Amino acid sequence: MAGKFAIVTGASTGIGFELASIAAENGYDLLVVANEPFIEAAAADIARHGGNVRSVEADLSTVEGVDLLLAHTEGRQIDLLCANAGVGTGGAFLDQDVPTWRHSVDTNVTGTVYLLQKVLKEMVARNSGNVLVTGSIAGYIPGSFNAVYNATKAFIDNFTDALRNELKDTRGVTLTTLMPGATDTEFFARAEMLDTQVGQDENKADPAKVARDGWDALMAGKGHIVSGWMNKAQVAAAGVVPQSLLAERHRKMAEPGTAKS
Repeated sequence: MAGKFAIVTGASTGIGFELASIAAENGYDLLVVANEPFIEAAAADIARHGGNVRSVEADLSTVEGVDLLLAHTEGRQIDLLCANAGVGTGGAFLDQDVPTWRHSVDTNVTGTVYLLQKVLKEMVARNSGNVLVTGSIAGYIPGSFNAVYNATKAFIDNFTDALRNELKDTRGVTLTTLMPGATDTEFFARAEMLDTQVGQDENKADPAKVARDGWDALMAGKGHIVSGWMNKAQVAAAGVVPQSLLAERHRKMAEPGTAKS
């Protein structure tokens, strides 16, 4: 019980799995969570990197799911939180049923904000703790045919910037926002975007590289990190290119049926 303890959400695959593996390598005991049974097998793989790794299956789109996750800490002090869970919403918004887009909003926004509030309160009270939140460069781009997802990431990018300012006089607590671009994970399959140009793009980022960028920024106490030089360029362009043009560019990447044959 004397070692460092971390929670990583969305840890069954992709960036979350890689972040958990890095944390294990760095001596953290871990509680990993995802909303699928595969999290148990993922935890076993992560444990090969060292440390004590436990898993919990929970739906972080609900307050009850977040509370279930926190109950599994068994009162242990949380030294590190990687709030990485997120859900995409590919396709035309008007064709989506309410549970589909609601699940994305509740996972990416409501569940994340609730988890951050619960964990950061304790960190601030003791002047110790580190938090990494996975935002996205998608938050800077109107996401035609992935509209709800991009909007939720705009919220997260903005929210963490504001929260970081509120915490600027707090000693010993850091909050870092990781903002990747398109990454080679299960995201596009789960968002039903495999028939899109971006879904089929073979040049998507390596999740291990993205996770390492986030981890290094976290350990350095940086406020945010955009992973990948091309993504940095996109963020810079988003500040000067008209929003209508950005939306049209996104449409060409994300509209169903645009995958190159």
